Amino acid sequence: MMVYRSLDEIGKINQAIVTQGTFDGVHVAHQVIIKRLNDLKNGTGRETVLITYEPHPRMVLFPETHGLSLLTDLDEKIELLSSQGVDHLLVIPFTPEFSNLSSLDFIRSIIVEKLNTSHLVIGYNHRFGKNREGSFSHLREFSKTYGFEVDEIPEQDVDQISVSSTKIRESLLKGSIKTATSYLGREYCITATVVKGKQLGRTIGFPTANLQMRNPFKLVPQDGVYAVKVGWKGNSFKGMMNIGSNPTFPEKGRSMEVHIFDFTEDIYNQSIRVSFVDKLRDEMKFSGIEELQSQLNRDKLRALEVLTP
Repeated sequence: MMVYRSLDEIGKINQAIVTQGTFDGVHVAHQVIIKRLNDLKNGTGRETVLITYEPHPRMVLFPETHGLSLLTDLDEKIELLSSQGVDHLLVIPFTPEFSNLSSLDFIRSIIVEKLNTSHLVIGYNHRFGKNREGSFSHLREFSKTYGFEVDEIPEQDVDQISVSSTKIRESLLKGSIKTATSYLGREYCITATVVKGKQLGRTIGFPTANLQMRNPFKLVPQDGVYAVKVGWKGNSFKGMMNIGSNPTFPEKGRSMEVHIFDFTEDIYNQSIRVSFVDKLRDEMKFSGIEELQSQLNRDKLRALEVLTP
């Protein structure tokens, strides 16, 4: 997949089949759109183009109040879209100036003149352009003028519930990991750097890697203890993770820390990826170290059950 960080970088595309949007999460509904692009491409010699934006438009349009947590940062999005078979990814810097581009100017200058679009595919109820004025009916009207075809993908359902990035965020913030997994079509993950902590876990037989998020806007699931998979240097390890305020040791403060099973490597200042498989329990306050150790042993057994096929 070719990746372009601005409109100036992208060259001539052969009868582009195009879609555009934020694609936060690259979830199952997004995957339906991409599959439609690939189906239209097969055997035609045409090329697929996906347009997305950095940063997320809400962060620019509502900088003080957006309250947005991302399901995927840009690097994760690129990786996921590449795995879906997209030919070209155009990442347009979303600026206040760009936000003022009218829907007609967007169609004319980008869809038609820049990309030479032959077919445009959009998701259900997709809006675009200044003040979100553009719609499917708008596109259908101008497609006749500018000579491209346009498809709208109907609402994609999972168990009769429409899938959206918002609903995935809500699931993760409730600790409903399996629901989020079904919506995403994969396990939710975070990428973080291992930093020095107070090292209390070592004293009770459960050493942990304290984590600092790579992207401060990336969503962190609900506080609690989770069964997780940990990716490091191309290898995958089983583990359990605690997110929260550590009520038994309040001097530790709020943290994210993962205990990796059967792991002794020094990974300080290194990047790891944590994939959430299921929530084991809420965070608890214990009367002392022995009670905490007993619970952690039970958590480990439960995590191993969850993580073992």
